[in-house]
Amino acid sequence: MNHADKTGASANYRRMESEYRDQALKLYPWVCGRCAREFVYSNIRELTVHHIDHDHTNNPSDGSNWELLCLYCHDHEHSKYTDHQAYGSEVKAGDTNQTQATHNPFANLKDLLK
Repeated sequence: MNHADKTGASANYRRMESEYRDQALKLYPWVCGRCAREFVYSNIRELTVHHIDHDHTNNPSDGSNWELLCLYCHDHEHSKYTDHQAYGSEVKAGDTNQTQATHNPFANLKDLLK
């Protein structure tokens, strides 16, 4: 592939990404689907479109393969796959069940302050 082909391919990808991002931002409230952080126009660049099935070519117009995630939650979602490769943990595309922390470091704070 020559440089002109690479440039054209990346321009097409940026155009496609812009189109589905614009659609997603019109369809969904500007809230991260994981941490519920709310966004406004001044920080909307920190809200990303995540493809639930991880297929960036699967862009139904109803938005059924998208969810809006903040940069941090989006990175975490994709880190599950690198963790799977490194540690063999189980990963399922679109699985939103996340284990929650059970340790509460402040559980006996009242007693500690006495």
